[in-house]
Amino acid sequence: MQKLIRIEPSKCIGCKTCELACSFKNVGEFMPSRTRIHNEVFLDEAKFITVTCMQCDDPWCEKACPKAAITKEMPSGVVYVDENRCVGCRTCVSACPFGMIKYVAATGKVEKCDLCAGDTPECVAFCPTQCLTLDEEDKPLRQKVLRFVNTMKDGHQEV
Repeated sequence: MQKLIRIEPSKCIGCKTCELACSFKNVGEFMPSRTRIHNEVFLDEAKFITVTCMQCDDPWCEKACPKAAITKEMPSGVVYVDENRCVGCRTCVSACPFGMIKYVAATGKVEKCDLCAGDTPECVAFCPTQCLTLDEEDKPLRQKVLRFVNTMKDGHQEV
């Protein structure tokens, strides 16, 4: 069954430990600019919103890639970038409706969350409040997310 990172916003304290753990796992440094999960802090409202790749059912990034460097593997459902095939054209960056694929100038390639390639993701392992969990996909929740995404894509709200 497909896995995904579940985020419980009410438990998030905006500590950004998830960003640090992710960057250290993937690039060997505590470098928030190279994280694959993002925690946005809104101090005026005292809110914290964490976002990462949604491992889409039908990834737009995969469809957009002219070199077939992005693939969705089943049954895990993880969307991977093959660095050997990626030419750094950034078409996938434009295609992702959530902005979760990043171009890295230092490598000339793109990167995105791959759920730590099958291990427990570092962001989940080190989250001090357990607002992040790795879970099997919840189909009713997934349908709700897809309805929201389609509403946003179409630029109107359902009544």
